[in-house]
Amino acid sequence: MIKSLLASLFFIFIGICAIAQNTFTISGIVRDNKDGLPGASIYLSGYKIATVADNDGKFKLTNLKPGSYDLLVQIVGYLPYSKSVIISDKSVVVDLVLKENVAQLDEVVVRADPNRQKYINQFKEFFIGKSPNALQCKILNPQVLNVDFDITKSTLTVTTTEFLVVENKALGYRLKYMLDHFEYNSRTHIIYYSGHPFFEELKTSTAKKNKYIAAREIAYYGSSQHFFRSLYAGKSKEEGFIINKMIKIPNPNRYPEYVINSTLEKIKSLPGKTGIRKTAGKIDTALLNFWTKQQAMPRTIDKFSRGDVLPDTLVHDFNENMKYLSYTDALIIQYTKEKESLAYSNTGFWIFRPLDVPENEISVANLTGPGVRFYENGGIHDSRALLYEGFWAYEKVADMVPMDYIPLQKKETNSK
Repeated sequence: MIKSLLASLFFIFIGICAIAQNTFTISGIVRDNKDGLPGASIYLSGYKIATVADNDGKFKLTNLKPGSYDLLVQIVGYLPYSKSVIISDKSVVVDLVLKENVAQLDEVVVRADPNRQKYINQFKEFFIGKSPNALQCKILNPQVLNVDFDITKSTLTVTTTEFLVVENKALGYRLKYMLDHFEYNSRTHIIYYSGHPFFEELKTSTAKKNKYIAAREIAYYGSSQHFFRSLYAGKSKEEGFIINKMIKIPNPNRYPEYVINSTLEKIKSLPGKTGIRKTAGKIDTALLNFWTKQQAMPRTIDKFSRGDVLPDTLVHDFNENMKYLSYTDALIIQYTKEKESLAYSNTGFWIFRPLDVPENEISVANLTGPGVRFYENGGIHDSRALLYEGFWAYEKVADMVPMDYIPLQKKETNSK
């Protein structure tokens, strides 16, 4: 009996050690060029994890799993600071050196921009979104936004040197967002933004808290974060995702390129060199318009491929903490456990589908390079590796939950 007890204690000890070995710390010092900075706030981007530097500027973040993290640092009088840290098989020590936030007023020319509010409204729409949750979001400090519109490129860019504070009363979060870059091209309608969000819980009543919990469940399920988590675990189909392909085929309504070009050349040629014109010296404008529209037509169109794509054919191990997704054409991801809402259907993000395909939430994921790396928590390593269309393009900052978010159903399962 004693031997049995000792054996049990031994295995319990081994289990505790195994758990301890799977978590690590990020520690270090926050300082300027001279001394440590006491009271500096240190956040983990995408999480609700934070700490404050001690009197010597030292800090420690514990119980972190292997993966890629972005540290965010904020203290009055200094520019916000971010640093990428990768935890593989051991804890990490970092030295964070901040720069003073000194405004050189004698070099700044202040000009009133009559279009500033219009640009900020566009930024809100494309950054926070147009979903029902977005209606309950507010940027608390829009004055920190630096907006610029390049008319030659039809591009709106927005930057800031301070944390952008967004209050989300739909999900119960206050976000401190370090915006690295925001860009919207009004010609291509492509939106790109990158940055580092930190989540704080809004203080509220128990009844309101329960509403937040329910709203967060809806926001999480079917999201890209949910998809990549399930894909990492090999449970994407089990959790409601069906993967198809969006393939490009030649546009059947467009003439071949050589026919279009040769015909336009004949139409535009000088009188006497062709018999296409009705009268000498006068262009047949109707014919010219037809072939000009032909030239403007896309050479290919998208086709919804019905065959299911097996996740095993797409996902590969990159290293022990990261997986790699690679494919040709574009992926169509259907989330079968939620139907598209009326609010979404009335937006310009809706994806065309064959009539017999159910009204599931549909997103299209386009690779901008050879592949994309992702983590167990659903985080994407390469911020520009994917371009979304459909539901995932519709959902933006207003529908974000932290990277360490655990759905209520899983919490209940884990507690049993």
